Amino acid sequence: MAKHRLRAALAGSLAVAAVVALGAAACGTDASSGAGGSTIQVWEGYTQVEARVFAHLVAEYEAQHPGQHVSILFVNNDNSLQKVLTAVRGGSPPDVAYLYGSWAPNVAQIPQVVNLTTVVRQPGVNWDDFWVGERDVATVNGKVIGVPALVDNLAVVYNKTLFARAGLRPPGPGWTWQQFQADAQKLTNPAIKQYGTAYVTPGNEDTVWHWEALLWEAGGQLLTADGKRAAFDSPAGLASLNTLRAMAVTDRSMYLDPTDSAYDNLFNSGKIGMLVTGPWDLATFPNVHYGVQIMPSYPGTGGGHQTISGPDNWVVFNNGGASVAAAEKFILWLTAPAQVRYFSMQTGDLPIRQSVGDVSGFGQQMDRTLPGVSTFITNLANVRQARPQIPQYPKISQVLASMIVSVLLGKSQPRSALDSAAQQVNQVLAAS
Repeated sequence: MAKHRLRAALAGSLAVAAVVALGAAACGTDASSGAGGSTIQVWEGYTQVEARVFAHLVAEYEAQHPGQHVSILFVNNDNSLQKVLTAVRGGSPPDVAYLYGSWAPNVAQIPQVVNLTTVVRQPGVNWDDFWVGERDVATVNGKVIGVPALVDNLAVVYNKTLFARAGLRPPGPGWTWQQFQADAQKLTNPAIKQYGTAYVTPGNEDTVWHWEALLWEAGGQLLTADGKRAAFDSPAGLASLNTLRAMAVTDRSMYLDPTDSAYDNLFNSGKIGMLVTGPWDLATFPNVHYGVQIMPSYPGTGGGHQTISGPDNWVVFNNGGASVAAAEKFILWLTAPAQVRYFSMQTGDLPIRQSVGDVSGFGQQMDRTLPGVSTFITNLANVRQARPQIPQYPKISQVLASMIVSVLLGKSQPRSALDSAAQQVNQVLAAS
């Protein structure tokens, strides 16, 4: 699994203006100019094992549906929205495209995107079987613009050997951020450049979404309920930033990684005790006897052990009635429980359906290939909400990233950083 999938909220920011302009530019597009009803054009970005498993499923679909052909085109996921926009302008969009869920508010503005609201509510689809975080990301202003293609979340991966060496008990499911901070201190040894934990500080969405989980756990929200003003300049926002600052500035127990990639090797070489990361990183830790635990909590806030997810979507484009019907049929088959189970078991990706993850023994079977992934499956129940599904989010994320990095580097105090960021976010929202 590629870690960049969950860092993509800003990857499409350059395409936002193009999406907005598209409504006028593409009005003359011939909706029937795409693939015929017998051929379904699918753009996706799978590589290695995922690509092989997806190809197997496509072949199985064609065998089960004589006369239907699925044409696959590899498109790097980071570039897919821009390529889709170009294709839409030219009157030749794919029938189906794999698009980052963080682009959903902008994708929803493309006139050729098919409204799947009634489709996912058909008998047998069982829309509510998809995790709530997936459904939230696939829905913009009450309109379903995609079917979930990927789901993941953040949890804590810890080095059992370093914990034992420091005389620490492995973290339990009821642990708190106070315990996390105390453990990070005890795991830190400046003499050998060993850190208790790490935080990614490239100043992009990866910096932001790690903090957003803490904000929710502390009982906070990014925006007000009407989405018109910042709400993170709150006691919850202050508590979450103070937690990070304490480890980065006061305790010096946090390794700050501006490269967004060095932490992998450092953890794998025993130089970092705990990481807040996702299931995509597990395969990169062959040298570590690690464990996985859900996120810590802030007791008394009501936020619990919330986590955050970055689901991606299968989006259908209107190339005429026959093509749309064929594309919808393929996507519903692809995301049905049997195919979801097969894809997860073969790739190690988390199951996009709750019923698959809940099957007794499923997580244990996956653990045989990728130890600890079962905890990430269980942790999907802690995904209660999604990032704001609004077109302004990329700009908001840039403001938040600068705020977080400034605090972690000791350049600003949490209270003043929150106030300044809230003022900037309010300006972004007011300008829309």
